[in-house]
Amino acid sequence: MIPQPRDGTPSRAAIATTPHAAATATTTTTTTAPSSSLRWVQLALGIVCMAMIANVQYGWTLFVAPMEAKHHWGLGAIQIAFSIFVVVETWLVPVEGWLVDRFGPRPVVASGAVLAALGWILNAYADGLPMLYTAAVISGVGAGCVYGTCVGNALKWFPDKRGLAAGLTAAGFGAGAALTVIPIANMIQSTGYEHTFVYFGILQGGCILVLAMFMAKPFAPKGVAAQTRLVMTKVDYTPAQMMKTPVFWLTYLLFVLVAAGGLMATAEIGPIAKDFHIDKLPMHFLGMSMPLLTMTLAIDNLANGFTRPLCGFVSDRIGRENTMLLVFVGEGLALLGLKLYGHQPAAFMTFAALVFLFWGEIYSIFPALVADTFGGKNAASNAGTMYTAKGTASLFVPLGSVLAAGGNWDRVFLVAAVVSIGAGIAAKLLLAPMRRRTIEAGNENMMGRMPDTNRPSAVEK
Repeated sequence: MIPQPRDGTPSRAAIATTPHAAATATTTTTTTAPSSSLRWVQLALGIVCMAMIANVQYGWTLFVAPMEAKHHWGLGAIQIAFSIFVVVETWLVPVEGWLVDRFGPRPVVASGAVLAALGWILNAYADGLPMLYTAAVISGVGAGCVYGTCVGNALKWFPDKRGLAAGLTAAGFGAGAALTVIPIANMIQSTGYEHTFVYFGILQGGCILVLAMFMAKPFAPKGVAAQTRLVMTKVDYTPAQMMKTPVFWLTYLLFVLVAAGGLMATAEIGPIAKDFHIDKLPMHFLGMSMPLLTMTLAIDNLANGFTRPLCGFVSDRIGRENTMLLVFVGEGLALLGLKLYGHQPAAFMTFAALVFLFWGEIYSIFPALVADTFGGKNAASNAGTMYTAKGTASLFVPLGSVLAAGGNWDRVFLVAAVVSIGAGIAAKLLLAPMRRRTIEAGNENMMGRMPDTNRPSAVEK
């Protein structure tokens, strides 16, 4: 089945020649978009919503040890809740994206706010693993509603800056926890993890619920097109059509491979620091004293957020796969550094930050790559389908605890490093040419059927 062409302005004669000519012709439009201010406001709303939901994932590691100390469920059993959360958060995003594409962002984000808050409140009252796992399901649905909606909105509002817009939005999710990781850690110490779950669950959910009321259904501003340096596609795929292409599954595999290592670090950084006997070492910064683990988490979250708009911006200019090669290899080297030197406090903080710096960009580059390759019309549902790769990757998180039995994390670091470096090489040597062939074939088929279609998406030459 041939994907349907998107609606757009009539093409120029040059569009009937080559995909690159189509891109050049489209970008000659200079109409000022009346929605330019509105789309930046909507982007800002999405960033704040993502920051409010970030702790549901990135603050989790702070609660693991206190829960284990109170209930003695076992670290592996508790981390299953983390895997359940990530699986639900990601695997339902295509459904949530479908709802957003049809009903707009407001009801989906509002529902997500309520569910995310409820999930954290239930965590506080969980007296057994079944209730803890149920809370993970509820908070996963809520986080997925917020995450999928905000990323999909960014891709639609900014067809000309997809990497940057997706990166800024994802940065809220990556760096948002940095704003609250210290207060959460302090509150756990002073009033217990149960009170902390309730307090921050209500606070974060309430903020998102208010912001949801101001969110508008996105539309592509007139006169805005993708970068002229990039070859363009004119085809809009539905999720079902996208999943029939080999390039989708190769992209999905690379996402899983790279995400697995980062998720292990996200969930296990606390236990790793504890096994290295450095988690409670006092660290001093700007007149403040805090445990090494707390400071490391704050720095990691800042690095995780900073890299998303940075790499999205870079990938808009040098290409998605070129950026992937650089950062995936960088992540592998950082993991090897953590393996070799992680027992030293300063080295632990440095290499842990680098792992997050080189890992977090997957949440800006992959959504932009999906919209580039499969069109913008169904961007929310298509990016959500790709985002399920994060859920698949989360299934490997408990495996990290198994491989590290006895506190030996060397095998985990080595395997994750090799996988990450291999994924970077595969992105450049396999994914780039396959994506180019897919887009060019789709453009040629569409030109033969509807030569006046334009409004392209991007892929590097």
